[in-house]
Amino acid sequence: MSSIKNIGIITSGGDCGGLNAVVRGAAQMAMAMDMGAFIIPNGYAGLYNLVNIEKLVRLDESRIDHVHSSLAGSEAGHSRVKISKIPDPDKYERILKGLKKFEIGGLVISGGDDTGSVVVDLSEHGIPCVHTPKTMDLDLQTYSVGADSAINRISRFVEDLKTTGQTHNRIMIIEVFGRYAGHTAFRGGLGADADCILIPEIPVDFDVVYQHLKKRYIKRVRESDVRAGTYIIVVAEGIEDAAGQHITDESTGLDSFGHKKLAGAGKYVRKEMESRLKKDPEIKEFMESMGMYVPDLYEAPEAREVVPGHLVRSGSSSAFDVNFGKEAGAASVMLLINGITGVTVSSVNRGEINYMPTKNAITQRRVEVEMLSLYEELGVCFGRKPVKYKPSFRIENRQNIRYL
Repeated sequence: MSSIKNIGIITSGGDCGGLNAVVRGAAQMAMAMDMGAFIIPNGYAGLYNLVNIEKLVRLDESRIDHVHSSLAGSEAGHSRVKISKIPDPDKYERILKGLKKFEIGGLVISGGDDTGSVVVDLSEHGIPCVHTPKTMDLDLQTYSVGADSAINRISRFVEDLKTTGQTHNRIMIIEVFGRYAGHTAFRGGLGADADCILIPEIPVDFDVVYQHLKKRYIKRVRESDVRAGTYIIVVAEGIEDAAGQHITDESTGLDSFGHKKLAGAGKYVRKEMESRLKKDPEIKEFMESMGMYVPDLYEAPEAREVVPGHLVRSGSSSAFDVNFGKEAGAASVMLLINGITGVTVSSVNRGEINYMPTKNAITQRRVEVEMLSLYEELGVCFGRKPVKYKPSFRIENRQNIRYL
């Protein structure tokens, strides 16, 4: 075992549920190992400026009581800074001096793929650190703290929006985070019985979406004794059109890691549906037969897009994320103590700490499209012509099943 006196805890990238559980888990394990645990505030910006910081918050037993695992966000604070892009040729030596100043022998760093890429960079420059996977996008090779919390919040928001859709006979379109992987839209939409889920893994055929919308929406309104119905579309922010082009507002620019900021997918879907609704003569006939049609004022059902934005990553953490966060934070400390660095915690099972090289862990994992046909059999539209579900079968060896 290495003789680490203190550890530093960094949270970086986007905020989400479960991060405070990581902080608690890491700090409490450090205390159990007779080490000090310090918060390095404001992510990698704080790490770069550590040499000039006069005092760090030490997470002793009393201070840890004020870190509440059930709250989303992070007591340690965040920033979006890529160390390698800092125009300072001595940046790594500066970081090492800051760590030496506070006698910090290793870092527990929680974040997603961008954060993980910096973990790889720091490790290659002799700075010992372990990556605790965190991203609500769920697109790392491991489970990531924050994903379950975000998916549950998305499901709740989508379910809640059905009431306003039903009241006004509207088509409701909800755009959610996830970048170029559709996990949060897919799982969040399924959790709320969404009619249509559009994800980046499937280029969208808007004619297919419209036909599904039209059939299901008309049926609901016709069968309602008060002539009320709605149709719900959940849209991942990084969707592509049939030509494979990302649908986004080009004016949003790039973030500090060079990624295009995604916005406008929900608005685009709304316009595509509105255009078809207004041009379709069968919609006019339907509106007239239901006593809904008013010339110039109400000639087709309304479509509204809603962007919950940062609400899906704020508020509270799910119990699953709290459990995973504590385990992963504690495991990160044990890896540091045992001299295992430059790695990502993947799980803790049956007393075993499982990990993989961070450069492998941050490879993007997308939604398994083989799963979509199962849900297409259940009536969900994914913006393509449905594919017949053809499962294969295998018996599971119970000894290999992993639990939280």
